[in-house]
Amino acid sequence: MSDFQKYIQRYLDQIPAGDWLAELKKSGEKTLGIYSNLTEEQSRFAYAEGKWTLKELLLHLSDCERVFQYRMLAFARGDKNNLPGFDENEYAEKSFADKRTLESLIEEYTLVRKSTQIFAETLTPSALQTTGIANGNEVSVETIGKLIVGHNYHHLNIIEERYLSKLGWM
Repeated sequence: MSDFQKYIQRYLDQIPAGDWLAELKKSGEKTLGIYSNLTEEQSRFAYAEGKWTLKELLLHLSDCERVFQYRMLAFARGDKNNLPGFDENEYAEKSFADKRTLESLIEEYTLVRKSTQIFAETLTPSALQTTGIANGNEVSVETIGKLIVGHNYHHLNIIEERYLSKLGWM
């Protein structure tokens, strides 16, 4: 198994059921359920020095989903270009998430997820199996869709274990 395969497998292993499209919806609902019950003050919480705040983490989910969604679109439409990688920490540093309201970040996440759901649900089986190259690695459209779900669940686990427990939610 290549390093890339190991990297994506850790996210794919986070998906609790076989139907990733259903889990796309469930993971979004769970994320919104948590964030909708946070106060503005709680959303600025980071569990340790140098770690992202809950606001930054939510915007990270939106940013990554946008990148993954673009890759799905490009490959489903036959784009043969090697799409670039991105530095999630640099994106977070330049996001200014903590200058935004929690409400605006929730709205953005909601819209990004809805867009992903609509797009993913309209892909044909053959489009889902189409592959492309991202960051030097071949990956299918369906696997990228699953990565969105697994990545979201990965961060939900971190939110529950490292953030909400310290905020007294668990």
